[in-house]
Amino acid sequence: MTTVVQGIDGLKELVGTELGTSPPMRITQEAVNLFADATGDHQWIHVDVERARAGPFGGPIAHGYLTLSLLPSLLPTVLQVDGISMGVNYGLNRLRFPSPVPVGSEVACTATLVAVDDVPGGAQVTLATTITVTGAAKPSCVAEVVFRYYV
Repeated sequence: MTTVVQGIDGLKELVGTELGTSPPMRITQEAVNLFADATGDHQWIHVDVERARAGPFGGPIAHGYLTLSLLPSLLPTVLQVDGISMGVNYGLNRLRFPSPVPVGSEVACTATLVAVDDVPGGAQVTLATTITVTGAAKPSCVAEVVFRYYV
């Protein structure tokens, strides 16, 4: 279920709150191949299915940065901010990839609102996000992401 917030004041009320978890998203070999083509990262652990089956992960895995790049599609299912003119990605404070994302697995994102700081014309919002493979013991991507929302 999506947490819907009204403007920056609504965000400020939720600092320290876990906002929820996205629906699961399946990771396909096609998506991995397209990401490899877009970035030029054709390492065999991602795109050579036969070789990857004999490799350290037992099959192909998604790129770490592909996993991170899922946030723009996963986060809107967790948090919706109404009453703003726009939001922009401002960057990352911290990023780790503790475990792989096997092709064919499903991932979901959980987000906690860490901080809301005033900036000219709006607010800087920090979210602690975790992307986890369904059934995995460890998360696959842990990122503290920063957005700016403008009124």
